[in-house]
Amino acid sequence: MLATNTLCGAEPEGWITTTTIYLDRDYLIDQVFWQYAAQFCDRHNARDFFDAHYSTPAQIVRIGEDRAGMLMPWLDELTELSLDGPQPERFLRAQALLFSVLDVIVPFMTTTAATVSGRRGSTVIPAAPRHRQFTPLGVEARHIAQLIRDDPARQWTVPELAEAVHLSPSQLRRVFVEAFGKAPIAYLTMVRTERMAQLLRSTVLPIKQIAADVGWADADFAARQFRRSLGVTPTTYRQFVCAPDPGDAA
Repeated sequence: MLATNTLCGAEPEGWITTTTIYLDRDYLIDQVFWQYAAQFCDRHNARDFFDAHYSTPAQIVRIGEDRAGMLMPWLDELTELSLDGPQPERFLRAQALLFSVLDVIVPFMTTTAATVSGRRGSTVIPAAPRHRQFTPLGVEARHIAQLIRDDPARQWTVPELAEAVHLSPSQLRRVFVEAFGKAPIAYLTMVRTERMAQLLRSTVLPIKQIAADVGWADADFAARQFRRSLGVTPTTYRQFVCAPDPGDAA
């Protein structure tokens, strides 16, 4: 289970079938509002409840083989309904299948009282999806993204990036958020986390050195940023992705 703007990845394996369901955040908030309507004054209360109790960016939900088997025909039908794009006449069927899936999974999800700070929310998630207009990326936004990806270890600042494309800092933030859904510095954090994850997988370098190589001199700060993005610490991530295959031991 992944929250919005959570960095993730997977390597395909022939014996695994994967079905991915993308849910609009506003849609989920609406469901929470109606589920607990007697407790909320308005939809904003539902959003705050949602952020407070489901703020963990990533969870591994273990439901058991029997329950997983129950989900398979529902997931297959959902996939079939999605092949030709949204079908308004089949909306109720798709929603019924989704609720059947959630009915099995949600009881196994972990809730938390920890909330996402307002500053982080405004930086990483600047607007609800339905209010964003998905237009072709502007030249300035693409250029800034490339600068960051070419040298993520550099201590970039917004004024410095703005000067590179001849925009004011406020104009750059607006253009970049419209293009990528997050501010330039949040994008830099994402790129550094990607690079850190790659080095954790492919090298045996100490975590402190990897953090420095991607641009974070403070290893503790790097670990916090990594956990916010991937949901686990760098140490846990390395142990998980580098764990020996049980089949090899056999």
